[in-house]
Amino acid sequence: MLRDQLADLAAFLVVADERSFTRAAARLSTSQPSLSQTIRRLEESLGVRLLTRNTRNVSPTEAGEQLINTLRPAFSDIDNQLQFLSQYRDKPAGTVRITAGQHSAETLIWPAIEEVMLLYPDIKVELSIDSSFTDIIGERFDGGIRLGEQIALDMIASRIGPELRMAVVASPQYVLKFGKPTHPQQLTQHSCINLRFPSSGGKYIWEFSKDGRDLQVRVDGQYTVNNMHSALSAALSGLGWAMVMEDMVEQAISNGTLIQSLEEWCEPFAGYHIYYPNRRFISPAFQIVLDTLKARASAVLS
Repeated sequence: MLRDQLADLAAFLVVADERSFTRAAARLSTSQPSLSQTIRRLEESLGVRLLTRNTRNVSPTEAGEQLINTLRPAFSDIDNQLQFLSQYRDKPAGTVRITAGQHSAETLIWPAIEEVMLLYPDIKVELSIDSSFTDIIGERFDGGIRLGEQIALDMIASRIGPELRMAVVASPQYVLKFGKPTHPQQLTQHSCINLRFPSSGGKYIWEFSKDGRDLQVRVDGQYTVNNMHSALSAALSGLGWAMVMEDMVEQAISNGTLIQSLEEWCEPFAGYHIYYPNRRFISPAFQIVLDTLKARASAVLS
């Protein structure tokens, strides 16, 4: 294969990923006209149309989709091999891409990658904060952080954090005015801050468990958000009950800024795991991040 054609194929993948010549050109540090010419040259050399263009977006043709399915694993293997070769350098190097939700990023990931970057200045880390279920293979992430119960079975997963608990909290002003629920079903009579999942678009159904009995409650209220930090802010403002990670509100509960309810219905559940594809090898840089996360978890869990 000609060297220029290999570069053109790599550029085609970026355009297909971004669905935009403008965004792809910015990602490739080139101009939009130059990138358009590259794709035209590739299409002419192959004798097929790979992309459908209109004023709003760019999408692959059927032939383009087939080429993407062939190229993506091939280029992924090349990237992995190049990363793997960095182990022969004097110092570990390379870029590690991780996707995680905001809570896990703040409590587990940032302390670990801060340690890694201080010890290994040639390792770069790209952390994507996203609560949706990211396709780490398709989006070319090295790994993702999710709750243990949410990980696909075809992934390798390692526990990196302790068990977690949810907490149902409201401001003292709200409790003084409307009281506390003594059973989860009574939340339907209260104003609650809803949490909408970015991935599915549906609202979170509050989940409870007590003595082996599981219970789900659909709550309602004036305010709906897509992350727990916003829900917590609304609870602090007196808009109603919020269901958030317990470690986020321990201090507020302790100093009386928030009041907790239904503690006996909030049992511990599986904590965060790092997951990654079952590949023949992983890059030395990602291995260092992985080992650091495991070591920190071992210190906490032991």
